Amino acid sequence: MVFVLFNRLSERDKGNAIKKLIYESTPDQDFFLMMILSILMATFGLLINSVAVIIGSMLIAPILSPILSLSLGVVMADPKLISRSFYTIIKSLAYGISAAAIITLLFNSQYQNTSEIIARTEPSMIYAAIAVIAGLAASFAIIMPEIGASLPGVAISVALIPPIAVTGIGVARFDWHIISNSFLLFAINAAGIVFASMIIFSMMNLYGKRKVVASAVKKEDDIVKKEIEEAKKLAEKESK
Repeated sequence: MVFVLFNRLSERDKGNAIKKLIYESTPDQDFFLMMILSILMATFGLLINSVAVIIGSMLIAPILSPILSLSLGVVMADPKLISRSFYTIIKSLAYGISAAAIITLLFNSQYQNTSEIIARTEPSMIYAAIAVIAGLAASFAIIMPEIGASLPGVAISVALIPPIAVTGIGVARFDWHIISNSFLLFAINAAGIVFASMIIFSMMNLYGKRKVVASAVKKEDDIVKKEIEEAKKLAEKESK
């Protein structure tokens, strides 16, 4: 049963899934805009202790994709995909933590540590188990097109965005306990996803798709470069 489950996809379906993952993890302006918006939404939700707002922020967050592409790069031993994914994740963290810190500085006097904030400062092994399960589900869902729509549910279960927002809140309040524990929670979740998705990607024999990855990465990166060049030209015209 396991053999059939992981080998029923055609080579074309695997290639399309990889292209989709590369596209969704491309570090372009749209990606980072959605990242910042999701962090802002999560920060407000944490400050007002609203579970509904926090869940909404996770639904629009794109950070799951570069984490999955990182594990794909490790499975394929592709240094370019690994470095590209790391770049996207690190830049997302920088933008996200900064955005959360700014919002907290503006509204800090009105709100203290809520139960939702405190919950993200208590990492434990149960979070690692949840992250591994979510990683299995996320990597399987992105490869299987008929169940890809379940990814938002996976994003909710693994909760990558709230810990980043709490880290920013800790930075704004100069609270090392909040900063260290919330970032540790994010690291646990991310590591769990990478570990689990490496297993799924290996079992689906995706390591043989290096040419597909190289082609998709080049295509998306060329688009990003073109967008940057056009933005520079537009800025130069406006400055004249």
